[in-house]
Amino acid sequence: MSLRIGMLELRAKLAEYLESSTPIEVTRLGQTIGLYIPVPKHPNQSERAALIEAGRRMQLEMTRLGITEDELPLDFKAWRKNQNAA
Repeated sequence: MSLRIGMLELRAKLAEYLESSTPIEVTRLGQTIGLYIPVPKHPNQSERAALIEAGRRMQLEMTRLGITEDELPLDFKAWRKNQNAA
């Protein structure tokens, strides 16, 4: 489960949100502009294990949003094409 917050709220409570273990869907004018997926780091946990846990959380968010792994590279390529055209 993630929080859906706007840019103003994120700015106002940034330190609080960065300390949280809850993923955040950041919006601007009601449109999603990014996701923050915290990498939970526990004592004696390797960076690899923390990254694997973050990947698991990202997969849950993708499922919640109805996004497949196959769609991600296509969306990224379309975004890059639009960036290069601008």
